[in-house]
Amino acid sequence: MKLRSSFLYFVVCSLVTPALRAQTPTPTPTVDELVAKNIEAKGGAAALSAIQSVRFEGKLLFNQGQIEMTYVQTKKRPGKVRTNAVLQGMTLVQAYDGVGGWKIFPFQGRKDPEKMSADDAKSLIEDTEIGGPLEDWKTGGKTVTYLGTEDVEGTLAYKLSVARKNGDVSYVYLDPDHFLEIRTISQRVEQGAQVEVETDLGDYEKVNGVFFPFSIEAGPKGSTDKQKIILEKGEANIPVDDSIFGFPKPAAK
Repeated sequence: MKLRSSFLYFVVCSLVTPALRAQTPTPTPTVDELVAKNIEAKGGAAALSAIQSVRFEGKLLFNQGQIEMTYVQTKKRPGKVRTNAVLQGMTLVQAYDGVGGWKIFPFQGRKDPEKMSADDAKSLIEDTEIGGPLEDWKTGGKTVTYLGTEDVEGTLAYKLSVARKNGDVSYVYLDPDHFLEIRTISQRVEQGAQVEVETDLGDYEKVNGVFFPFSIEAGPKGSTDKQKIILEKGEANIPVDDSIFGFPKPAAK
């Protein structure tokens, strides 16, 4: 009798235990855990901080890929970025020197540099982040919150919100297997209007020991006509003169 009871107990436990395990919820990850995995996936904090400047070269496609421009973007710590895009001998420039932004938009006959308003330069501030929005978020005065998971093109991605000091918010989606960014949605107010820009990231490649996305597709959230950047080359810690980020001085007469 005791043997039979013991046998029945063993059978019941063997059936019930897997069911209980299946119902046990996966522990909710913390912000610190997800950020740490993201930084580690990119190459680690030491490798990231060792990159003081980076330059990418490739092409920019828009209008459903019918128009192609030569693309060069240069970043330098702390907080500097310049992007050049060339079409038919004309060069579009957007730059931020750590304080303010400026641009040259020659396609409508405006060949002189123009200073950008604080609102217009907000997107450039995000572009200056060499390690992405999660790098050094605590020292950068950001607030990061974990918002659970959300479907991104069939992938159940971890979703984080990144609130900046200027009031802008970016939603960062991390791949659950590799913990690299696969999408960001930036929300900001420009000229009194709410703007949402959706950016899909992929084709990560190593530059100086750090993974960077070499495919970047961005546009208004919900738009089917996004501009696409395909990078072909990346270089880190190259000499970069700070003057390329500053507003050009008037030419001497």
